[in-house]
Amino acid sequence: MAAPAPHAAPRPGRVAGKTVLITGAAGGLGEAMAFMLTREGARVAVTDIDGDRAAALAARINDELPGAAFAYSHDVAGESDWERVIAAAVADLGGLSVLINNAGVGGPLAFVEQDTIENWQRQYEINLRSIMLGCKHAMPHLRAAAPASIINISSIAGLAAAPGMGAYNATKAAVWMYSKTIALEAAKADWNVRCNSVHPVFIKTPILDPFVAMAGGDEAKAHERLSRGIPLKRIGEPDDVAWCVLYLASDESKFVTGSEFKIDGGMTAQ
Repeated sequence: MAAPAPHAAPRPGRVAGKTVLITGAAGGLGEAMAFMLTREGARVAVTDIDGDRAAALAARINDELPGAAFAYSHDVAGESDWERVIAAAVADLGGLSVLINNAGVGGPLAFVEQDTIENWQRQYEINLRSIMLGCKHAMPHLRAAAPASIINISSIAGLAAAPGMGAYNATKAAVWMYSKTIALEAAKADWNVRCNSVHPVFIKTPILDPFVAMAGGDEAKAHERLSRGIPLKRIGEPDDVAWCVLYLASDESKFVTGSEFKIDGGMTAQ
């Protein structure tokens, strides 16, 4: 009988040597990802429409891990901005091996007869168009740095619909399917660039602020209401998503592409 294949040798960090660009990184999920990835050995470029907050995040990371982070102001809906930011990140990081398309927005509850084209356009541009632009302009650099990984942050709302969330459901569902398309294109071309989507449920970030406001400012009450449909009976923490992203950014997931990862406490298992 052939001897079993040896386990991989221990590494100093799960993403040591990886160079990562994270959009929408000034707070919430992006901030959690940036800290976790740099603590595991990566160097990161954090981008956000709020360039000052992105710079403040990079400064906090560099206080802990000098030289680990760079920051850029970034309108993810603009193609020229993508070209500028990727060029700067590649120059500062010395290449690009991981793209995390994290930027996204929600919108007001809008039922079909009251919805507006402006609501749809804004969510399309930030939730979906940005991901196409990121994948398009990052791909040559990811191919050069292979093995590489694209991680597109979608939502449970891309897999399970809800009334009044047409634009959000539609754009997040499109992210899910577009990620599979990119995965197949890269695989068939032998680029060694993987692409997967991540689908969180309610996570303790500022995106829940409207729900807190609806509960009269009572955060505990809002979170309790939101967790009622979740089998684990709680909403998520930003690190719950960051741990999944860390796995997908690492070479531990080298045989994982075209998949969707549900960070939902069992909600879609029902």
